[in-house]
Amino acid sequence: MSTVQPGSFLTLHYRLAGPHGDVINTFTDKPATLSLGSGELSPAVEQHLLGLEEGVHTTLQIAAGEAFGEHNPDMVQWVARKLMNELGDPMEKYTLGDVVQFPTPDGMGAYAGTVLQVSEDGAVQFDFNHPLAGQPVTLEVKIIGVL
Repeated sequence: MSTVQPGSFLTLHYRLAGPHGDVINTFTDKPATLSLGSGELSPAVEQHLLGLEEGVHTTLQIAAGEAFGEHNPDMVQWVARKLMNELGDPMEKYTLGDVVQFPTPDGMGAYAGTVLQVSEDGAVQFDFNHPLAGQPVTLEVKIIGVL
C-alpha cells in the first residue's frame, strides 16, 4: 500500500470545516487531485496527510491557528469603489459575506477577500485572511490514490 509522502500526487476526498461549518467538501462531488508541496493545501494541512495510507478514511482535529495561521488584523482592508470598478463589474453590488477574487500583482494568480462591510461611498472592507485563520479546523480525508 502506498503512503502519502512529500511531493506525492493524491486523489482524495477531503472536508475542511471550522466552528461555523464546512469551507470545502469534496465528498458530495468528484474527488480532488493535488500534488503535495504545490500550494493547493496549506503546509500545516499537508503535514497532517503525511504517512496516511491509500484507502484510509479519517478525521483529524487541528488546533486553532495551526492550519491557516492566526487571524491577522492587518489583512482587513478597505478597497475604494474606483479600484473595485477597475478590477470587476462597475455595476456589481457587494454584500456581507461575499467572497471576491482579485488578481495577484503579477497577473498569474488570484487571491480572495470576504466582504465585511460596504460604505455609503461604495468602498468595500475586505478580510483577506483565510476564512479558517485563527480557528480550530476539522480535516476529514479519504485517500483514494497515492502516486
